[in-house]
Amino acid sequence: MPQGPDFGLVIVGDEILSGKRADKHLPKVIELLSARGLQLSWAEYVGDDPDRITATLKRAFAGGGVTFSCGGIGATPDDHTRQCAARALDVPLQLHPEAEALIRERMQDVAREQGTPYEPDRADNVHRLNMGVFPRGALIIPNPYNKIPGFSVGDVHFVPGFPVMAWPMIEWVLDGQYSHLFRRGAYVERSVIVFGAMEAALTPLMEEIERAHPQVKVFSLPSVDHPQYGRHIDLGVKGAPGPVAPAYADLVAGLKGLGAKLGPELVRGDSAQ
Repeated sequence: MPQGPDFGLVIVGDEILSGKRADKHLPKVIELLSARGLQLSWAEYVGDDPDRITATLKRAFAGGGVTFSCGGIGATPDDHTRQCAARALDVPLQLHPEAEALIRERMQDVAREQGTPYEPDRADNVHRLNMGVFPRGALIIPNPYNKIPGFSVGDVHFVPGFPVMAWPMIEWVLDGQYSHLFRRGAYVERSVIVFGAMEAALTPLMEEIERAHPQVKVFSLPSVDHPQYGRHIDLGVKGAPGPVAPAYADLVAGLKGLGAKLGPELVRGDSAQ
């Protein structure tokens, strides 16, 4: 993969770790990044424990990459992400003026839909403003679903746990802030199915390919019960199309030199579309 900042994902919520809800964010974020020629470098799940969330966010802020955090930015007692972000940054929380305006606008919309008067000083409406209390210095992320914004501090971006809100907000951040990193058509994986071989026997060849072609990475994905290929190794190289082509040719030549039984060749990536 071409060099650039790491992209990370933090998914917050006891409901994921308990199995009450299945996580959908990880595969979707992989998809959103891949469509832009980018790749997820790491992901971490964390429950609704403030100390763990704070520690996780400290690493994200200090990591120098781009991180998306999904969940826990509401205003109920089990939502801790906003407070933990402030703790991780050692800055105070404050009501963001743009967030306040958007939340008040949303409350007025709801009042109109319900045919009731908007009462800004009613206790529940005042409490809803907590959803706009962010770490000092935060910038808002617009929420096209219900106007309740997320927020960014540097390259760490916080969105709700609901996919219908989180995913377009993540896309907005990617397209608005990181389009200069997009590498559409500049990444490809080429591999071949290898039957009847052990990874240990192929490791010297893999190391030789990486030494001879430092711009690519070699990957090996063994399987013991694949429905189509049975026991096999999906062995290949990945990177920019130019360096991948000669590296893959050397890999296949090396496999043939070892007498390996080869199956179909596979091509993945934007330049293969």
